[in-house]
Amino acid sequence: MNKKTKTNNTCTFSERFLDVITLLTFIFAVLFLFIQWNTMPEKVPIHYNEMGKVDRLGFKAELFLLPLIGTIIWIGMSILEKYPHLYNYMNLTEENKEQQYKNGRMMVNVLKNEVVLLFSFLIVQSVHVANGTSEGLGVAFDPVLLIVMMGTIVFFIVRMLRA
Repeated sequence: MNKKTKTNNTCTFSERFLDVITLLTFIFAVLFLFIQWNTMPEKVPIHYNEMGKVDRLGFKAELFLLPLIGTIIWIGMSILEKYPHLYNYMNLTEENKEQQYKNGRMMVNVLKNEVVLLFSFLIVQSVHVANGTSEGLGVAFDPVLLIVMMGTIVFFIVRMLRA
């Protein structure tokens, strides 16, 4: 099948549930940033090295880049979710297209939520580091992030191949 056609694009309960939990977490993180604003010093951690230690300080206003980028990612990937018929698929047939489109849409949804949850964590953790209640992201941050993101991608690719 060469021609991809639009399909019923209704979100599942699990997609909506994940969106709500992620949005509430993100809103909490942004509110936490605002609430803690006056307690933070002018110079705050802006970047972390591969060991999770702070390797660059910047002005605390730079922390607002995290919610801005998280919001842009949320909006962009939410738009992308609505067009699963435009994604590239292997072995797309008339019989499996609905299942493939649902799987593709769910993969984008899960990745979107993982990334926005990551930004929520970075906001909260940066505030804690700035206020001296934490020392960094931790040594396990990078490996766990890679395992989660790559695990998600592999999971959905395997589902795609089985469809």
